[in-house]
Amino acid sequence: MSTQADHGRELVPRPELSPDALRAALAVVAPSRLPEMQRTKDEAFAKAVEWQSLSPVRSWVLIWARDIEIARRSDLSARHARAIRDLEHEDADIAHEAVHELSVVLDEAMKAVQA
Repeated sequence: MSTQADHGRELVPRPELSPDALRAALAVVAPSRLPEMQRTKDEAFAKAVEWQSLSPVRSWVLIWARDIEIARRSDLSARHARAIRDLEHEDADIAHEAVHELSVVLDEAMKAVQA
């Protein structure tokens, strides 16, 4: 688990990579996204049955773990929000840098949850 000194303020501890733990964490850090989480979970489980593979479920877990990692850490959340805001900036250089920063934030969050 990460420490607060490394990442600034953390709203909740990093959850386990299970649907129940992810849902509980999301209920704290971004409760408005709970319906989206349920919808995408249902889709992932339906694909898992159709494809006879757990791959869609694994992907769902990692995507939500990544998004929760961003939302629970003040450092990543601020960088993510700034990058999203600047994606459509009138200055093409700023917009280009925002695309790069968004990619870096997503990668950093994914690496953290897979560690």
